[in-house]
Amino acid sequence: MIEELLPRPVATAEAFGDPAGAPVPFPGEEHLLARAVPARRREFTTARTCARRALGGLGLPPVAIPYAEPSRAPRWPDGIVGSITHCAGYRAAAVARDTDLVALGFDAEPHAALDNTGVLHLVTGAEERAHLAELAALRPEIHWDRALFSAKESVFKAWSPLTGRWLDFSEATVVFRPDDSTFTARLLVEGPVVDGVRLTGFEGGFLVRDGLVLTATTVRRPDNGPDPHHRSRGQL
Repeated sequence: MIEELLPRPVATAEAFGDPAGAPVPFPGEEHLLARAVPARRREFTTARTCARRALGGLGLPPVAIPYAEPSRAPRWPDGIVGSITHCAGYRAAAVARDTDLVALGFDAEPHAALDNTGVLHLVTGAEERAHLAELAALRPEIHWDRALFSAKESVFKAWSPLTGRWLDFSEATVVFRPDDSTFTARLLVEGPVVDGVRLTGFEGGFLVRDGLVLTATTVRRPDNGPDPHHRSRGQL
């Protein structure tokens, strides 16, 4: 599914469950799971297997994929940008060469309402909550609060490797465009400079299907054409 939200230079792989039996970590990743509970070991191993399959789609050999501190974002081979996600019943990875994309981020969540209003107020501002109310009246079959949470997770995954800094939920405002399944995340803090251009926000797409909500955003190099998320990349 995730390939529907990402432009053609991106290689993807996904799984809708974990293989039977005890997971076997890839050499060089065992220490990352030293204190992990069994469920965490399974989701980590399957997601990293997806990542190596995606790298194979770019013609690269399988390698260990550690994570960077403190964000725990995956550390990709030189010349590669990518993102990994996992939630109940879904694991996926996407990678691209940094000559095609500066950064990419995507996220998958169960398509269900956020647990409580406290979480909603933690991840949204007043402007966004008003926007969610409008969306709920227009398309009540979609859990827009969860979609917004996912969109901000995707934005953070693209932001983090560009800046090496944390991006708080309150530091970006998301606006959805239901007609073409896209969204814009406007930064409320100074963004990074990409090839001499200051980044002021992110464009993304979303997809709701099979009990999941998926979101994705990419940052293209200025000479590689317009952002694909200015048009629809998914289906509701």
